[in-house]
Amino acid sequence: MVLEEPLILWFDEIGITDVPAVGGKNASLGEMYCQLNSEGIAVPNGFATTAAAYRYFLAETGLDQQIREILQDLDTADISNLQQHGLEVRHAILSAEIPTSFQTEILQAYEKLSEALPGGIDVAVRSSATAEDLPDASFAGQQESYLNVRGPATLLETCRRCFASLFTDRAISYRTEKGFDHFDIALSIGIQRMVRSDLAASGVMFSIDTETGFKDAVLINAAYGLGENIVQGSVNPDEFYVFKPTLMEGFKPILKKTLGSKEFKLIYDAGGGKMTRNVPVDPTDRKRFAITDEEILTLSRWATRIEEHYSSVQGRYCPMDIEWAKDGKTDELFIVQARPETIHGNTQSQTLKTYHLKKRGRVLVSGHSVGERIGDGIARVIESAKNLDEVQPGDVLVTDRTDPDWEPVMKIASAIITNRGGRTCHAAIISRELGVPAIVGAETATTAILSGQQVTVCCAEGDTGYVYDGQLDYEIQEVNLDRLPETRTSVKMIVGNPNEAFRLSLLPSDGVGLARMEFIINSFIRIHPMALLEYNQLKDPILKSEIDRLTPGYTDKPAFFVDTLAQGVGMIAAAFYPREVIVRMSDFKTNEYANLIGGAQFEPDEENPMIGFRGASRYYHPRYRDAFALECQAMRKVRETMGLTNMKLMIPFCRTVAEGRKVLEEMARHGLHRGKDGLEIYIMCEIPSNVIQAEAFAEIFDGFSIGSNDLTQLTLGVDRDSEVVASIFDERDPAVMESLASAIQRVKAAGKKIGICGQAPSDYPEIAEFLVKQGIDSISLNPDAVIKTVTRIAEVESDLASCKSV
Repeated sequence: MVLEEPLILWFDEIGITDVPAVGGKNASLGEMYCQLNSEGIAVPNGFATTAAAYRYFLAETGLDQQIREILQDLDTADISNLQQHGLEVRHAILSAEIPTSFQTEILQAYEKLSEALPGGIDVAVRSSATAEDLPDASFAGQQESYLNVRGPATLLETCRRCFASLFTDRAISYRTEKGFDHFDIALSIGIQRMVRSDLAASGVMFSIDTETGFKDAVLINAAYGLGENIVQGSVNPDEFYVFKPTLMEGFKPILKKTLGSKEFKLIYDAGGGKMTRNVPVDPTDRKRFAITDEEILTLSRWATRIEEHYSSVQGRYCPMDIEWAKDGKTDELFIVQARPETIHGNTQSQTLKTYHLKKRGRVLVSGHSVGERIGDGIARVIESAKNLDEVQPGDVLVTDRTDPDWEPVMKIASAIITNRGGRTCHAAIISRELGVPAIVGAETATTAILSGQQVTVCCAEGDTGYVYDGQLDYEIQEVNLDRLPETRTSVKMIVGNPNEAFRLSLLPSDGVGLARMEFIINSFIRIHPMALLEYNQLKDPILKSEIDRLTPGYTDKPAFFVDTLAQGVGMIAAAFYPREVIVRMSDFKTNEYANLIGGAQFEPDEENPMIGFRGASRYYHPRYRDAFALECQAMRKVRETMGLTNMKLMIPFCRTVAEGRKVLEEMARHGLHRGKDGLEIYIMCEIPSNVIQAEAFAEIFDGFSIGSNDLTQLTLGVDRDSEVVASIFDERDPAVMESLASAIQRVKAAGKKIGICGQAPSDYPEIAEFLVKQGIDSISLNPDAVIKTVTRIAEVESDLASCKSV
């Protein structure tokens, strides 16, 4: 065979247009090495064997004809047939000798790469298919990669293994499914200087939220050691979210930090005959994050810049899937792979599809949700790839973790559940591509779920996915967002769970009219703030042990409260940025505060907590003042550190104007000055005094938000927690409706904004209609009521306009 094309190309000779020559992975490495290294985005040097070299190898050895003969009666629908044919092809390739001229070029390039270190260097040897990372198909991860490869003989043997991996079972199946001819695709091999992340950390990051397609966040996964553990789903990694818009303005918007268990780390093998091996991670290291905040921010800047570059080159929005590594010898960060993200990067649909579980059941296990869908079926617990033929179409696949060999059965499953893995592991990536709901990192799935058991897998409840016992009813709703009418009345949402914020931000709204701080405190912090402030004085060792368990890595216990609260609020503010997000300061009642860990010793025992020590009265009181200071610190962090100045604050249950002034003074004392950097502070209008004294309250607050639940109970004198008088509680009572109308008229006459964030408009369309007629500025709704209420508001506004014209 006469060669007219080179067998070897160095990274500085390669660009993104060279996919036919060196495959998607190597073309991308060359592109970044040439174009982004100068901007400080570090890419380790290396070289690539070419597609021409692969075809030369097949032709010179006669493998091309031999492989065609083996694959003549291939049937990928038959798992046994697929496995047998794949094994025969791989054996044929591994038995062939790489042509001498090709060997010589590989070893000369390796020697040149090793010049700085006599005796040779360790390299990563990665497969790169010429049809890899296409807009409509991702072959990434289907071919093998090898780490810590050292020495000429080992390098040549590893190259042969890479060539053989073009015909793994999953690669054969995937090409057949996508309609690619097996001989139209060639394999390039990238040989790249190793980053010693075995001595530090590594991971995967996306320049987009992988679950919702939210474009303004970087998602980073990190674990100790070499990166294969994260990709393969062998460990539950740390997880971080960073907000891109304010990051690029110089802020430090780390929205979320979730500590992973990081059970193992992949390191160099010191003499066991393998290139790498897994070892347990020290318990102390498991309780701290694998990388620092500054490294999180640096990686996020790189991801954002890489996305910008590829979007410019492609001429369209191009979110990226990126692998990174930290060198434990030099503490330097490196990018070792980048490819276009293929799930959300090509989504242009204006149709919103949402899944809703009609009724919850007994939870068997939970983990990270992937896919925002619901699936059900017979659970099939599979211990190893040898038993894959047990999985039938529609089964729920349950296993420890998946790898590319499992892909042929993953595509026939109704859902996938794994013990291990994070959002960037193999099971998560493939399930997204297949449109199959998955729960990863469920830890005990293979023991808690029985093979043959009917289960429902729900990934439609936010960040956490749940596996329920039995077959539960659910519904699927589709809404064409292009057809929703515009309204004069601002329509906002009520949001409590930060883990749902990215998804909810895709619904049509003008922002968030009520973000409840209580949900974050109750669900993510769980500890009374005073117990954190007085941690050193606590006498109960069991209580202190529980606090320690919930605050790993924090010797400064109050800082845990500040950081966690700031991250929860930051997620919501970032999701809707730059739209307005109004956050209500804490409004637990004393009995609810007492239920927090350590709370009982800090709360009074009240006969009627509903109208007792709650809301504004706590903020300046000695019993809670120091805890309120923590709330203020957290809100300052959201605005000043994260740069999320779209966040505004609201004071609940403020009984008098004098009390309002005290609260504003307390907030200013902690750096939250009304008017500074555009900070607006609202008041909840939920007590009759707020309506009667509306003009006076308007002098010290920027706006009002009606709380219909409390306004109803205090107008009618009905305890809304009492079952005995529950039948009297009705927001549609004439007295309540008159209070609503009066509040709107008084506040608007005072020149301030007024909205409603209570339950009533979500439950009763007629109340929403009444409020629109009264001229309310905004209506905040539960997410599930937004679509139908927007349509009704538009109709009411149209009718009003028609009446005026007549």
